[in-house]
Amino acid sequence: MPVTYHRFAGSSLGRLAALSDGVFAVAMTLLVLDLKPPSAPPRSQQPIWSGAGGSEHTLVHGLAHQVAPRLLPYAMTFLTLGIFWVGQQAQLESFTRSTRPLTWIHLMFLLGITLMPFSTGLLAEDTSYRLSMGVYWLNLFLLGAVLFVSLAYAERAGLMSAETTPEMRAAMRRRIVVYQCLYMCAALTCLINTYLAIGLLVVLQLNAVIVPRIWILDRV
Repeated sequence: MPVTYHRFAGSSLGRLAALSDGVFAVAMTLLVLDLKPPSAPPRSQQPIWSGAGGSEHTLVHGLAHQVAPRLLPYAMTFLTLGIFWVGQQAQLESFTRSTRPLTWIHLMFLLGITLMPFSTGLLAEDTSYRLSMGVYWLNLFLLGAVLFVSLAYAERAGLMSAETTPEMRAAMRRRIVVYQCLYMCAALTCLINTYLAIGLLVVLQLNAVIVPRIWILDRV
C-alpha cells in the first residue's frame, strides 16, 4: 500500500528541538538591540559627554532617562523567554515522537516567540501606555495557549512517553493554566498603573526561576 507524505513528515523531535533552540537564541539576542547608548542632545544644549564641554552628569542623565526605562522590559522578557524555553523542552522530552500536526503546533509557538522582541520594544517605547501592556500580555497568552494545545494534542494522539506519568502531565497542564491566569491578573493591574503591572510580572518571572518561592505557588 502506498504511504502518504503526511504519515512521516515532521516526525523528528530532534530537528524540532534544534529549530526551537535557534529561534529562542535569535529572539533573546534581538532583545538587546533595543538597548542603545544615550543619544546626543541638540546642538543648542550642552554637548554630549564624549565631546568638548561634556560631563559624566550628562551621561548619567542619558542612562537614567533613555536606557533605564528599556532595561526593565528587556530583563523581564529575557526571563520570560527562558521560562518558555524550559517549558517547551519539558514537553518535547516527554514525547516519544512528533507528527506533522504537532510540528506545526510548535511552529506556531515559535511564531509567538519571534514576536516577543516587537512586543517588548513596544512596551519599552513608553511603559505608561496600557495598550502596550495589553499587546505584551496577548503575546504571553499566545505562547501559553499553544503550549497547552500541544500537550492536549500529544495526549490524544498517544505521543506521550511511558516515563511521563499522569502526575507529570497534570503538573505541566497546571503550570500553564495557573501562570496564564496570574499573567492576566498582573496585566489587568495596568488599569491602575502600568508600572505596577510590570512589577508583578517581574515577581512572577523571578518566582518561576529562583528561590525563595511564593508559598501559594509552591506546587506549580
